[in-house]
Amino acid sequence: MREHRVAYLPGDGIGPEVCAVARDCVTAAGERFGFEVAWDEQLVGGAAIDAVGDPLPPVTLDACRSADAVLLGAVGGPAWDDPAAPTRPEDALLGLRAGLELFANLRPVRAHAALASASPLRPEVRDGADVLIVRELTGGLYFGRPQGREEHDGVESAVDTLRYTRPEIERIVELAIVLAADRRRHLTSVDKANVLASSRLWREVVDEVAPRHPWVTVNHALVDSTAYLLMADPRRFDVIVTENLFGDILSDEAAAIAGSLGLLPSASLGTRTTAHGRFGLYEPVHGSAPQLAVQGLANPLAAVASAAMLLRLSLGEMDAADALGEALDAAVERGPRTADLGGEAGTQAVAAFLLAALAAPVGATP
Repeated sequence: MREHRVAYLPGDGIGPEVCAVARDCVTAAGERFGFEVAWDEQLVGGAAIDAVGDPLPPVTLDACRSADAVLLGAVGGPAWDDPAAPTRPEDALLGLRAGLELFANLRPVRAHAALASASPLRPEVRDGADVLIVRELTGGLYFGRPQGREEHDGVESAVDTLRYTRPEIERIVELAIVLAADRRRHLTSVDKANVLASSRLWREVVDEVAPRHPWVTVNHALVDSTAYLLMADPRRFDVIVTENLFGDILSDEAAAIAGSLGLLPSASLGTRTTAHGRFGLYEPVHGSAPQLAVQGLANPLAAVASAAMLLRLSLGEMDAADALGEALDAAVERGPRTADLGGEAGTQAVAAFLLAALAAPVGATP
């Protein structure tokens, strides 16, 4: 039997609840398709601060480095929101990205016809939309230095530095083009080149990389007009590649296409390969939603969809990923719905439907 090792970081808020459903689905898929997953559970975020005073303990980072993949829930919450605190749960996210060299964040967004009523977009605008946002993850404002606050002559100020190097841009653009080649062969590079020097370098590098892949059409777009068109005409986009901050904002905005943040998965990939794929960290796009925690009301679909990406990209378990993808589609089309999708179901009702659908033969109606 094939064996895989996954670092399991449930985190804070609803993280443990939705991660548990994802873990159960992966375990069930393993039983069906002949593989086992060893889950190495570790502390992260606010839970880690409470336990050991560090949002990303060294033992957690070591466990991630020795795993084939990482499944992360969510971090943060009101209990750790003191702006004067020396460390915050979100520091763990930046630490994981830097420590594991995860430079590319993949966020797929698809419009399910069955969820037309959950989206604020008109059906004729969103129908058929299928977008992959590729966000550079280790550069830009989140990592640039200098960064911080200071005071001179009684005037307080703060600074963040937006910095990108040519190699950082080149590797994310190369990956995005490869991904576009397996889809509809269209890449939109998003920047703010009319204002920012970093964006002008970004655009230059895109123009250098694109001719190496003539089978993919590449065009440039400004982030402000893209933010509008993503809502007004999302079907025009196939793959979007952009820098860290722009990608963070656009991918959350794109949740309106799907109908809820509770549907959106993500994969953060680095350069390291595994025995069966590429090492990555997988997590739902949504946050810790502390207002829903421990009530059994959270939507687990984004976490389960992230687990399906984990199966495909890092573990190489294609049949299991396909089966889990079918179970997710069935849940969206005819399964119980949580409040964010206009229903009244709880987390466990959705979990039960997914597990039943996963047990059915691929292509069968659960």
